[in-house]
Amino acid sequence: VQLQASGGGLVQAGGSLRLSCAASGRTFSNYYMGWFRQAPGKEREFVAAITRSGTLTYYTDSVKGRFTISRDNAKSTVYLQMNSLKPEDTAVYYCASGNRDLWSTRITGHYDYWGQGTQVTVSS
Repeated sequence: VQLQASGGGLVQAGGSLRLSCAASGRTFSNYYMGWFRQAPGKEREFVAAITRSGTLTYYTDSVKGRFTISRDNAKSTVYLQMNSLKPEDTAVYYCASGNRDLWSTRITGHYDYWGQGTQVTVSS
């Protein structure tokens, strides 16, 4: 599976961005999808995840109520709508996919494929 993330940029605090991650190479609907982020000097952290059908979504506490993950299996694309952005959301955002039978949303090792990352910068 190849993943191509896009949609990052520079935005003021309180603004919004929509990240997209287009997948190719395998049947998209067979994979659960996740978004992670990594700020300078910090470890990569879980942001959001969505099940194969899109029925269930998961979020880290710091983004609940502000970010929304969704997917369009017909377009082989997963999205991350980010509203009310804060300076602490500044990071490189990565999309990832996996197809284990049992998986934990937050464990990077449970994701087999990763996109190249897209920079999100939120100014105060």
